[in-house]
Amino acid sequence: MPLATSLRGLKVLDLTRLVPGPFCTLILADLGAEVVKIEQPGVGDYMRMIPPLVDGVGARFRALNRGKRSVAVDLGSEAGLEVVLRLAQEADVVLEGFRPGVAQRLGVGFEALCERRADTILCSISGYGQDGPYAARAGHDINFVALSGLLAELSGPRPPNPLPVQIADLVGGGLYGAVAILAALEQRRRTKEPLHLDISMTEGVMALLASELADLLAAGSGRPPPGEGLLTGGLATYGVYCTGDGGLYSVAALEPKFSRELGPLVGYEPRPDDMVAGPHRQQELRAQIGAALGSRSREEISELVGDRDVCCEPALEPHELRDHPLHRARGVLRRGDTAWGLSADGPVHTPCARSPADRVAPRLGEHTREVLEQAGYSQGQVEELLRAGAVAAAQE
Repeated sequence: MPLATSLRGLKVLDLTRLVPGPFCTLILADLGAEVVKIEQPGVGDYMRMIPPLVDGVGARFRALNRGKRSVAVDLGSEAGLEVVLRLAQEADVVLEGFRPGVAQRLGVGFEALCERRADTILCSISGYGQDGPYAARAGHDINFVALSGLLAELSGPRPPNPLPVQIADLVGGGLYGAVAILAALEQRRRTKEPLHLDISMTEGVMALLASELADLLAAGSGRPPPGEGLLTGGLATYGVYCTGDGGLYSVAALEPKFSRELGPLVGYEPRPDDMVAGPHRQQELRAQIGAALGSRSREEISELVGDRDVCCEPALEPHELRDHPLHRARGVLRRGDTAWGLSADGPVHTPCARSPADRVAPRLGEHTREVLEQAGYSQGQVEELLRAGAVAAAQE
């Protein structure tokens, strides 16, 4: 069975905004879940307003919210809160990304949800966890990466530049949140008990450092500093080199069988001890490899490498992704009518599934009437909620 339909019938109520929660529910939506996104009337998810805009909507919002339904609800009103609780009662999973304690104050905390549904699954994504001394502390991705230990490990200039992607938001929160939800669904199937999932983005990034921390514990004070480790710049045959036309090329000829293939291409004689050779040998190799790659264009290097087993690949620019033979063959990019020929509503599929080409991000409140009527509200009741301002619908 295709994974794109594996979660068909699963109902997810998403109270989150910005990146972590929406990425989590994007994964679930791509797997077939029905995701209802709760947004504030007149404002919506803040990502809607963050430039660059495409047709008046933030590009990042469109990328993270395809295939979801938007319901605009004033959670601060009594009637609006009742709407959310009624939708939560019918949902298989609820997500929230407020600071710890805020969901409870709003009336949508774990206890309140359990009163409506005894086997509630609530996934709470936060920067530092639901308890502990930092629970209520404000933070953003770079702060979570800093406290995880990863930021200080980055090689390059000191201080290091921020990462080009929000790894704590996307992986620490979104991806681990999706994994935890899938596990919770299985546990609930067996136990019929409610579950409150506490997903800390800081801890999510720390988990990515499992092998690095193990290495540190084993090596102790003998561990090389950032930028000088085996895979962080200290090894000449594992790194990034400039090409003659200003491009970049990745080299990862770690094992002897790969370095034996690489050596003749770039003018050096591989030795069995190259992986453990000292700084002098690494400098020598780095100079030889750098000179060989720096004297050729990226295309010339690719032709030279061909199909050889050398673990060398060009560093693609984003605009080159569409036409690369690997990505074309795998169908990883969603086609559309933007300048690069890709979809504005999420140009990249998640690895688990390929979402339909017509799946787009919703307008604010686009599905308010539809979702409420499906939840049992009559048309008259929906109109009354609209007049009272408890909910809002998109303008046709």
